[in-house]
Amino acid sequence: MSEQRLGMVVDLALCIGCNACAVACKQENDVPLTKFNTWVESWDVDDGGRIRRANLPKLCNHCANPACVHVCPTGASYVDADGSVQIDVDKCIGCKYCMAACPFGVRYANEETGDVHKCTFCHHRTANGLLPACAGTCVTHARVFGDLNDPDSDVSKRLAAADDAGVLLDDMGMNPSVHYLGLDKTMAMERVSAVHKGGNVKTPYEGRL
Repeated sequence: MSEQRLGMVVDLALCIGCNACAVACKQENDVPLTKFNTWVESWDVDDGGRIRRANLPKLCNHCANPACVHVCPTGASYVDADGSVQIDVDKCIGCKYCMAACPFGVRYANEETGDVHKCTFCHHRTANGLLPACAGTCVTHARVFGDLNDPDSDVSKRLAAADDAGVLLDDMGMNPSVHYLGLDKTMAMERVSAVHKGGNVKTPYEGRL
């Protein structure tokens, strides 16, 4: 097990769905058009009779038990010494096994090169003591990044102080490194609109029953 484990806490009460994180990521990592390393899914919910917007940022969860790494036939997908999940594009053969194995749908194939890409936690930045572009640009400080194994880190303190932290697809046993504050509350509220991703409809709204 890595002595260091980089991770992130996302406070859904602070996320306003501005997509500054997605824009910063695309600029920092030269992400192709129509592709995203991180994005915000937004929809309207009925919060006790009050209609409001719910926002759920998505990115690679950098799991401690990553399915993508287990199925990669060449070792292109691997867990780095800092605990993050990375891709060695020189070893990637474009088989897309990792894309099929990842239940979070956060990987994509580069149509020009054929290899697979995803969020790296801006590895080129974090290796030099900088924040990932998404966390560094968040205007409400909804994203907190750091070492989950360091109890004195900002991310560990934020997680320890919360009583409503959760992870996506917790029952799959992948042990994600991205934690969400207020996740259960957000997902429990009735959805009353389509889910939007990057300005496009991701999940249509069928109307109330």
